[in-house]
Amino acid sequence: MVVFVLERVPVSLRGDLTRWLIELHAGVFVGSVNALVREKLWAQTCARMKDGAGLLIYSADNEQGFVVCSCGNTSRTIEDFEGLFLTRSP
Repeated sequence: MVVFVLERVPVSLRGDLTRWLIELHAGVFVGSVNALVREKLWAQTCARMKDGAGLLIYSADNEQGFVVCSCGNTSRTIEDFEGLFLTRSP
């Protein structure tokens, strides 16, 4: 399972992501892709988001069962405390 949460990104980028993922709400994409496709989509998203921001959440074999990656200036920051991902609001 893969989740992309995007803020302030170009509409064309959102349109391209709908080829691979379902857009549940404006800027929220969910899907099931393999690791190679996930990494390529994330690299492309980070390169094309301009002044936007995004989060990538995907399933992993760890304590929480997922990994969180961020790119750009997100409204919340992700902190890693000894393997646990927590969010921090400004």
